Amino acid sequence: MSRLSVALFLFLLFAVAGGAVFLLTWDIPAPLQEMRQVVPNDRFPA
Repeated sequence: MSRLSVALFLFLLFAVAGGAVFLLTWDIPAPLQEMRQVVPNDRFPA
């Protein structure tokens, strides 16, 4: 492999690893309001 392809591979590897760490440590806030939706009975098979 050439140096450029090794550098691109390492960059991609670090970007994926960084994204995974970010998603694993992100404290997603809970929803602030409750949502309710009425589903009519005709939408369900008999």
